[in-house]
Amino acid sequence: MERSTGRGRKALFLVAVAALALPAQPGFSKAKKPAANPVTVQAISAKDKQTGAQAHPELLAEFGGALTGSQASYVESVGKTIALQSGLSNARSDFTVSLLNSPVNNAFAIPGGYIYVTRQLVALMNNEAELASVLGHEVGHVAARHSRKREKAATQNAILGALGQVLIGAVAGNTGLGQLGQKATGMLAQGMTLKFSRAQETEADNLGIEYLRRAGYDPRAMANVLSSLANQNALDARLMGTSAAVPVWASTHPDPGKRVAAASARAGASANGQTNRDVFLRNIDGIMVGDDPKQGVVEGRKFTHPDLRLGFDAPSGFVLVNGARAVAISGQSGKGEFSRAAYSGDLEAYVRTAFTGLSDQTRIEPSSFKRTTVNGIPAAYGFAQVPAQSGPLDVVVFAYEFSPTQAFHFIGITPAGGAAAFESMYGSMKRISPDEAAAVRPRKLAVLTVRNGDTVQALAERMAYADAKVDRFMVLNGLTAQSRLVPGQKVKIVSY
Repeated sequence: MERSTGRGRKALFLVAVAALALPAQPGFSKAKKPAANPVTVQAISAKDKQTGAQAHPELLAEFGGALTGSQASYVESVGKTIALQSGLSNARSDFTVSLLNSPVNNAFAIPGGYIYVTRQLVALMNNEAELASVLGHEVGHVAARHSRKREKAATQNAILGALGQVLIGAVAGNTGLGQLGQKATGMLAQGMTLKFSRAQETEADNLGIEYLRRAGYDPRAMANVLSSLANQNALDARLMGTSAAVPVWASTHPDPGKRVAAASARAGASANGQTNRDVFLRNIDGIMVGDDPKQGVVEGRKFTHPDLRLGFDAPSGFVLVNGARAVAISGQSGKGEFSRAAYSGDLEAYVRTAFTGLSDQTRIEPSSFKRTTVNGIPAAYGFAQVPAQSGPLDVVVFAYEFSPTQAFHFIGITPAGGAAAFESMYGSMKRISPDEAAAVRPRKLAVLTVRNGDTVQALAERMAYADAKVDRFMVLNGLTAQSRLVPGQKVKIVSY
């Protein structure tokens, strides 16, 4: 969480966004190279450029901002090279490629030549061809004009703010709190993207593979990166204690195993081409992994923000997911978020504004308001019950005054009578000391050369995590149980 959210705002809907990540296992099979699907490509128009230019600043803000420096320049170069293969333009200057400061695995593109990938997804990759395949997939969505086919749906699904949409959907009877809460968590994790159809995802995969061939890359990279994403997602789900095999924003994608197998078949078992592994690893060495301390850090159920000098703990059974603008709190018994907004010194007005900002369709006002103190911090909270077809919902806004001009708040949504699920979290908010703030360090990727005697277990011990070190190391490097390390081989670890 980094900056003020303003709950009344409407976050920009992502017209042409497509998250690539899908869990799967590699399934390579021998096949002849199928013919590429015919796509009539329309060059980037002046209208496309205008639309993209208007959306670009808000997208950067939603996804943590754009990184600069050598790593960003390298990603930009690869992105422009693969984008040229699409036929959208023959000028590199017509494409804008951004490396996003986001700790989630995501990539997307919008009309006008704008292409995005997160640093977290780049860190998971193992060669330049994989990077090109991800960016090529996203460019493929634009080249096939999938956004035009989804524009009506995009308008209908404009993001009003994650929890605002939870309430609106529940009141309308679209679905239950649990499913809507999962959707909210996806948004706040910066991974909320409009879903393309299965056929469109397959078409974008096929186009990405064709672009790889045209650029001289190994087209098998598409299947490889899909498999890595699958394994990472499965590991994340296990570490968070969930059984979700597919992220919410990927639920309309083709069956994961079939998708990897199809990408492998499209590439062909005997395919070849450049992977540029050493060049890639050299260029991403040192890239940040996980949360940026400037946006706060999640460790298990604990959130700490060293710059804002605050911290809190989620209740047992809840998962925290940090985003650029808010922290999502998700569990079976409720959903919530932690964020901040403009503050003029009046806590009651602040709480009421937070309620009002939950929806621009349904006015929500607290039926009660109380003041209190939490760990020496002036606080106040309001309560409202919202009728819904699936059953009434309890909504709590709990706010804290950290200074005359700075306040923060939780929004909690539970089924009626369940508001107590968040009480321990509301009571855990505290200021942190300078020493506690200084102890929060960023993680970064480090590229090592395997030496004689090095083993997976020994190298994994150097991973900057307290748990699942071997599993994390293997997923990060695309290794399997059958993989063997060879002296001179380059591998990645995560260090402080």
